[in-house]
Amino acid sequence: MRSEPVPIRNSYEALSEAELVTLARGGNNDAVRALVRRNNQQLFRIARGILHNDAEAEDAVQAAYVTAFTKLAGFRGEAAFSTWLTRILMNEAYGRLRRQGPVVDLAEYREGTRNTLDGDLSDPMAHYPQNPESELGRAEVRKFLEKAIDALPEPFRLTYIMRDVQEMTTREVAHLLGINIVTVKTRLFRARRLLRTELSRSVADEFSAIFPFDGARCAGMADRVTRTLAGQRDG
Repeated sequence: MRSEPVPIRNSYEALSEAELVTLARGGNNDAVRALVRRNNQQLFRIARGILHNDAEAEDAVQAAYVTAFTKLAGFRGEAAFSTWLTRILMNEAYGRLRRQGPVVDLAEYREGTRNTLDGDLSDPMAHYPQNPESELGRAEVRKFLEKAIDALPEPFRLTYIMRDVQEMTTREVAHLLGINIVTVKTRLFRARRLLRTELSRSVADEFSAIFPFDGARCAGMADRVTRTLAGQRDG
C-alpha cells in the first residue's frame, strides 16, 4: 500500500487561501501560521493607520487573529478570507480607539461625496528612484513618509493606506469601508493632493540645510585656497 507523502512546512505557502482555511478549520497549526504570514503586512498597515501606534497596532492584529481563528467555523466564504479578516481587524482597532476616547466613527466613511474629480491622480510617492544612492536614505525617507501619512485626516488616511500602500483594488477598498467607488476615488485624490502639499512644504523647509559646507570642511577649503594663492605670489 502506498503511503501519502508527509507535507513539509514550506509546502503550505504554495496552497491557496481556501485550502489553508480548510486545513486551519481542522486545527492544522502550519496552515494557521501560513495564513498569518500571508496577512500580517496588510493587517498591520491598516491597524497602524487607525491607531497611530506600532505597539497598539500589533496588539490589535494579534487580537484580530485570535478572534478570527476562534470563530473560523462561522466563516462562510462569501468574501475572501483576507477581507473577512480585515473587517475583524478594523472592528478591533476602532474598538480600541473608542475605549481610548473620541474617535471618528466608521459610519463617517459611508457619508461619501460625489465631487467631480479633476487634476492629476498620480501617487505623489510613486516612481521613487531605485539606485544605490537613494537606498542609503531609505529608512529616513520611510519615517518621513509615515509621518506625512499619519497627518492625513482620518477619512483619507485609511483609504490611502488600503489603496496606494497596500495596493488593494478600488472595489476592495469600497467594500471594506462600506462606501461607493466614486467616494474611494475622491478620498484617494484628496489624500494624494494633501501628501503632495505636505511633502513639497517639508522639502522646501530643508533646502537651506542641503549639502552643508561649513565647519572644518569650510576652514580646510579656505586654508587650501590661501596656500595656493601664497604659492603663486611667491612663484
